[in-house]
Amino acid sequence: MRTKIIYIIAIFIATLNLSCDSYLDLKPEDGTIREEFWKTKEDVRAAVIGIYSAMLTTPPSENDLTLAEYIFMYGELRGGMVSPGGFMSDDQIDILTLNILPSNGNTSWSQFYRIINYCNTVIDLAPGVLAKDPTLTQTQLNNYLSEALAIRAYLYFTLARSFSDVPLKLKATLSDQDNFQIAKTPQAEIFNQVVTDLIKAEGFAVEDYGIIAENKGRITKNTINTMLADVYLWQENYDAALAAADKVINSGDFALIDGSLQWFTTVFARGNSTESIFELQYTTQNLNPFYSIFLQRPQYLAAPTVLEGVFGVDFEDALNKDFRGERASLVPGTNEIYKYTGLNQEQRKSLQESDTHWFVYRYADVLLMKAEALNELNRGEEALAIVDLIREKRNAIDETAQQLAFDDKEGIRLYILAERSREFAFEGKRWFDVLRNSRKDNYAYLDIILGIALQSAPANQQQSITTKLKDTNSHYLPINENELFTNKALVQNPFYK
Repeated sequence: MRTKIIYIIAIFIATLNLSCDSYLDLKPEDGTIREEFWKTKEDVRAAVIGIYSAMLTTPPSENDLTLAEYIFMYGELRGGMVSPGGFMSDDQIDILTLNILPSNGNTSWSQFYRIINYCNTVIDLAPGVLAKDPTLTQTQLNNYLSEALAIRAYLYFTLARSFSDVPLKLKATLSDQDNFQIAKTPQAEIFNQVVTDLIKAEGFAVEDYGIIAENKGRITKNTINTMLADVYLWQENYDAALAAADKVINSGDFALIDGSLQWFTTVFARGNSTESIFELQYTTQNLNPFYSIFLQRPQYLAAPTVLEGVFGVDFEDALNKDFRGERASLVPGTNEIYKYTGLNQEQRKSLQESDTHWFVYRYADVLLMKAEALNELNRGEEALAIVDLIREKRNAIDETAQQLAFDDKEGIRLYILAERSREFAFEGKRWFDVLRNSRKDNYAYLDIILGIALQSAPANQQQSITTKLKDTNSHYLPINENELFTNKALVQNPFYK
């Protein structure tokens, strides 16, 4: 967890003449130190914008993956919808096959804690600027703190879903003298802290920045309530999840786009549509990492079963297709993951145009989270109505439809899970969706995870993978051996001892 003590400002500060999306295109300014910073409201703004920049890229001094690449791996590789590409590394294959060891380089959480420290730095030091710059108002400061709190909450939420118990550090690391020996905090307490941060952030949050790219690429009140709905589902607090989802829905700021051949281009290739809640804003000046990992040197492919098994195929009418499948999520035949490289159903973007965003939350996510909460509250009819609405918008085909009784809670639960696999294919959500549903009621639905494993595992590995997954500690990643060496207060996750 220990990272180099480099201030976010030294990495990301630059000119503050910001256009609609230039707030993510900041350049480094070498030599900025603490004594020269944290004096003006412009300093605070630059530090907050630097957090978003850190979510897109890694510092030049760090040989690490981007945040989106980690979330893709943690959210997709064990979810049964991804197969190895020709350039998949051994460490990635080991996650895919559940043969994960503490030496696996992709279990490093340094990228997460690096950004968490940037958030902590803003939370700790920005309030001191109020006394130095009379033009910084309390409202402006609160808005900036809301962004830092919410991003920190999202990162801890992702870590807890991936590793279970993790160290919880809520103060900035500002010196080499700071304590790096921090024990793990139980997952339930991490979730509680996430909720605490998000509730505080909601009270401070901006509702509208006045610019579409900032409304979609920065934290808003709607983003926070979407995150809250997500966390509450993991806590099995379904009334709270429903209330949070309804705040987003009732805001009137979002709408599903009618299905057409333009839907993919509008929602994914261009981004920031009426379906977007929060997207990491890659641009042509700050390209995404996806062109390489999905097309040029593909590390990941769609599993061979995805097109027919997830989206369905109408063998009587080849033109009857779910808009989310062929040439939206994947390319039939080659199983190329297309969502992040395509321009439309016929053309890919060029490398120089590889600016497709990373989609953290979309409006359909809120709707399906609401459906999940409704079903768990024995309101199956309302839950199915939401699923039907999304299926109608996406032209989902009859082959994937299910006729369920309104009181068939388990059937509806699996139907929503299946719909989420179609809606969010390759968006870093599949494993987390499977895990969340499996662990309900103290793992009353472990068969969900076991079933996914049996569908996707090679025949010669099915028995060993199933045996591992019956131990629920295996559902979380090991602590990387480098972290154990650096932080002696850490104890390895039980499955990997």
